[in-house]
Amino acid sequence: MDKNQAATFRPALVALRESLLAQLAEQRGGTIGRAEAAANHFGQPEDPRAQLATARELEFAIDEHETTHLAAVEAALERIAAGAYGECTDCGADIPMARLRATPEAARCVPCQEKAELRQPPGG
Repeated sequence: MDKNQAATFRPALVALRESLLAQLAEQRGGTIGRAEAAANHFGQPEDPRAQLATARELEFAIDEHETTHLAAVEAALERIAAGAYGECTDCGADIPMARLRATPEAARCVPCQEKAELRQPPGG
């Protein structure tokens, strides 16, 4: 992929990065501190302990997912800057444009992505 084609994906990636940063900031309390945000989320005395634990685990999972997604977006922006955007990071093949349009942060072609997912431990 040439630099001009790769550059067309930059605005979408920048917008996605800003959206993820806003979501993370909101989850982490926005303008209030993390301790205060946690107290607001989990400090209701009428809430059963199991419900609190489940809610806390869900928030941590969402936070982890968005943090991982943000890292993928940042890496895609770095690949654009380096002139390597659109190339599979595993095998070097071109990533199809349809895949990049659907998932602009994609670092791998579909076959390599499938192999990577099979290597991941369950739940990881």
